[in-house]
Amino acid sequence: MKQNIGRGEFCQFPNLSQTSCLEDDVSTYVQHLNALYSDFESRFEDILTMGIPPWIINPYGDIEETNVIIQEELTELSTNEELKVQFKNGYQQF
Repeated sequence: MKQNIGRGEFCQFPNLSQTSCLEDDVSTYVQHLNALYSDFESRFEDILTMGIPPWIINPYGDIEETNVIIQEELTELSTNEELKVQFKNGYQQF
């Protein structure tokens, strides 16, 4: 936005494009945008520098790997003959 205003392109600000602006006004607007940007950087510095764990950014990223592990465990449980006998004797003992 700052660069567009500096070049006199006001497409992002329709009300500003309808008025005639002097070069001094444009430089004032650019200065205000610079100040606003600096203010946001200082206010939100902790958020900008915060380390975000990958599982927050992509919570479903490792689903395929996890599903394979779970499937392997279920396969091992379903083919374990000792567990089948214990389960048939009563699931309370299991």
